[in-house]
Amino acid sequence: MSKLNTTFSAAALAGAFAAAVSIAASPVLAQDAKEKCYGVSMKGKNDCAAGPGTTCAGTSKVNYQGNAWSYVPAGTCAKMKSPTSPTGFGQLKAFKETKMMKDKGMMKDNMKKDGM
Repeated sequence: MSKLNTTFSAAALAGAFAAAVSIAASPVLAQDAKEKCYGVSMKGKNDCAAGPGTTCAGTSKVNYQGNAWSYVPAGTCAKMKSPTSPTGFGQLKAFKETKMMKDKGMMKDNMKKDGM
């Protein structure tokens, strides 16, 4: 092997090694980060935790149930609508819906069914 080929091969090997080490050392990409968001899932579409009388995923009884959560991209929960929540948006912790908020959420759901 010529001196030029040996030098080039060593540089390529060093570059490949450096790339492999940097990939292995890098943290999980931020785009993969998820958070639990309460009050945003539709009936039977929650990821887990739907309160007493339920087991886990897919067991929420109503749309926007305050104690049922879904995984959403990190940082988006507080921007997602939730007519049953005190703020009108998803919550990072379970909450108890008020009757007025529940009725409002159910009304919206019925309007969607009727095509309004």
